[in-house]
Amino acid sequence: MTKKTRVKISVRNLIEIILRHGDLDNRFRSNVRAVEGTKAHQKVQSMQKSNYNAEVSLKQEIELDEFIFDIEGRADGIIIPNKQEELVIIDEIKSTTMMLNQIDDTFNLLHWAQAKTYAYIYSLQNDLDIIGVQLTYYNIKTKELKKINKQYKKEELKDFVYEILEQYIVWAKLIKEWREKRNESIKAVDFPYKNYRQGQRKLAVGVYRAMEDEKNIFVQAPTGIGKTISTIFPAVKALGVGLRDKIFYLTAKTITRQAAEEAFVLLRREGLRFKSITLTAKEKICFIEECSCNPDDCEFAKGHFDRINDALLDIMESEDEFSRMIIEKYAIKHKVCPFEYALDLAIWADCVICDYNYVFDPIVYLRRFFDTEQSNYTFLIDEAHNLVDRAREMYSAQINKKKFMNLKKITKGKEKKIHKLLGKVNSFMISLKNECEEKGFYIQKSEPEELYYIFMKLNRELEEFLTEGQKTDYYNDLLELYFDVYRFLKISEFYGDNYITYAQKQKKDIILKIFCQDPSMVLSECISRGKTSVFFSATLMPIKYFADLLGGKEEDYTMYLDSPYDPNNLDLSVARGISTRYKDREDTKQIIASKIASIVKNKGNYLVFFSSFKYMNDVVDIFTDYSPKTKIIMQNNNMSEQEREDFLSKFDEKNKETLVGFCVLGGLFSEGIDLKGNRLNGAIVVGVGLPQICIERDIIRDFFNEKNSKGFEYSYMYPGMNKVLQAAGRVIRTEEDKGVVLLIGQRFAYNSYKRLFPKHWNVKYID
Repeated sequence: MTKKTRVKISVRNLIEIILRHGDLDNRFRSNVRAVEGTKAHQKVQSMQKSNYNAEVSLKQEIELDEFIFDIEGRADGIIIPNKQEELVIIDEIKSTTMMLNQIDDTFNLLHWAQAKTYAYIYSLQNDLDIIGVQLTYYNIKTKELKKINKQYKKEELKDFVYEILEQYIVWAKLIKEWREKRNESIKAVDFPYKNYRQGQRKLAVGVYRAMEDEKNIFVQAPTGIGKTISTIFPAVKALGVGLRDKIFYLTAKTITRQAAEEAFVLLRREGLRFKSITLTAKEKICFIEECSCNPDDCEFAKGHFDRINDALLDIMESEDEFSRMIIEKYAIKHKVCPFEYALDLAIWADCVICDYNYVFDPIVYLRRFFDTEQSNYTFLIDEAHNLVDRAREMYSAQINKKKFMNLKKITKGKEKKIHKLLGKVNSFMISLKNECEEKGFYIQKSEPEELYYIFMKLNRELEEFLTEGQKTDYYNDLLELYFDVYRFLKISEFYGDNYITYAQKQKKDIILKIFCQDPSMVLSECISRGKTSVFFSATLMPIKYFADLLGGKEEDYTMYLDSPYDPNNLDLSVARGISTRYKDREDTKQIIASKIASIVKNKGNYLVFFSSFKYMNDVVDIFTDYSPKTKIIMQNNNMSEQEREDFLSKFDEKNKETLVGFCVLGGLFSEGIDLKGNRLNGAIVVGVGLPQICIERDIIRDFFNEKNSKGFEYSYMYPGMNKVLQAAGRVIRTEEDKGVVLLIGQRFAYNSYKRLFPKHWNVKYID
């Protein structure tokens, strides 16, 4: 007997793939329904009687031909009757801006299809011969409800669901045939290098074991081990034996995305068949100058859904690598939106290479993957040290008084209700300004609930204005305000003991921020969307600090790997006799400039890192007196991508004269750049990289002092030294590289800082 192939699919994806058609329309009047959908559902659900069960997960195996379909999803509501003669009703809630008298039972067949699929699953599992199906439409403008009810026999629903599945079989066969090819190739493919580097095999085995054991793992892996291929290779192998269904390779920067793409190119040369996709931001991949995702402004949006399935079939039968260039090529060929095309392709890809926000951001994460009860994914999180501050920002939200005041003036005499509410926000902010008078800031542990109430009313009025689509000269300003306020309200849903509220004066303005001090709780929830998360970086030190803040658990695995490079290739010194403390900088900048000059007198290319632009500029002015003939270039505060590339291009191994690049720690050039060989001969780091003292850093310090008595370390020391280690790590990138690193500052000689040095460093101390 032939073994049947198991195919897992959500109700939503099944219905959309088979039944969607027409135009892509993401204008506000369409987009608002997606943004407000959850709120509308919750509001409607809260209005129901006690026999209404909200958000019910349903899952069912259905056999058809050579397949077993695992269909799962979540019904908005199931109404259990109080009387035996009444029917169970499956409720599907939809928010809309249309007048409800324009909606009838033929309004949207996809809505019925989704509800009927849930109804079939429920009737099958509960042995019901007949069941009710209800579509509940909620008008977000008028707050009115309209319910449309039908009754179905179980056999009717069975016929409907099986008809959908029969149409889906073409896709199921595509999946089956692809997985057979893919898995055979995975079995056959070997590690793409003849020999493992020191630590590389240990890393690959550790990652695979974590996936077998369904654990997370935190890995400190120095430059040169080959982290990208050593995490991707075991993850691919795990996919081939069914341990996982999909890999997400998550990055903070474009350059690390390219490293993942190159790893798959390398494995494909060894015979691997594997579909990978790189997701590009909508603004970058859109074909038109302004992203207007609607059929009136974009030819690719008009009829998009009529062509999308052919576009998907074409690319999947022809390509394994879905890079930006390839996606654009097929999007033009089939005249579909490249961004939406890429999101659909991600469903079929074996690995999704993307920015952190597609998994971790509470507003833009990929719900199509993560809104089901169970997911069998591996998250490979590159440069994981970046995720701490990124997560803090993702789960914090702020507003500023100036924007509301400006819009209050603009809307005067034009949008009365909006104008009045903007005035209330402005008054609230003035009261905060008064609280800030003495110190320049104001902190409270409680939420700004009074503002939430105003914001909820303001967003309702903004929705009404924006959905009418009036092209006033302030339309875009109010659209931007709507999403600012929406984000603030959305983030407020996460507010807890790990949050604090603060207001701060900034020149003539004032900001209000709900600030996530400790992102571990929200990140823990995010990583639970997968089976295994692999956090890796060359500077994940100390690991306990990162495990604490990245949502780690006691049972998670940790791994520290030694550098594979000869430590003698790095000439590393600490100038311990020079203070770089803020209060001493004026007195020591002369000697710092002379130290830099003494290092760069040896011909080559060098980078010098400072904690701030001011500190850098002060020392550069003196350095030019010490070394007037040395060619220097400097990072500026707002470099474009082209300026960044121009800066790096100056570091040429064929340079005939010394080049010194002056930069800031934690900036564009202190991590994520690869200047191999003689493109970079040395790096000088001035100071221990402590973040500048500010209200947020002090808030974090106070929070962790109370939590674990390590406030200074968690807020200042560890983040600062991470930047130092990243900057120093620019020098040795390959086995052949040799170079010099000088760390300038007394504190580098303190035991508390020395403990954070990598084990492979051979440090010389000089005065």
